[in-house]
Amino acid sequence: MQLLFFATIRGCTGEKETRWNEPADTLGVLLRSLSDRYGPAFRRWVLDNGDLGKAVLVVVNGADSRHLGGINTPLHPDDTIAIFPMIAGGQGLTC
Repeated sequence: MQLLFFATIRGCTGEKETRWNEPADTLGVLLRSLSDRYGPAFRRWVLDNGDLGKAVLVVVNGADSRHLGGINTPLHPDDTIAIFPMIAGGQGLTC
């Protein structure tokens, strides 16, 4: 999978983009694995009590994951996942 990080999320990861080659059959599995790699600040952005974080927008192949199944969105090795912080009405999270 190709992963793209934007704005404040990029500050959490220290990367603009990366290739993910580990197994992740759902968005939830991917976000938990990324949280293990990038730490608690990243986790606060992307996960909220086991669900998709409210301060983040995760796009899978150009589609908002909230309309694809949220945390249960199925993923495939050739997918592109982009992670953005919400532009307005954010929760004041930092990295």
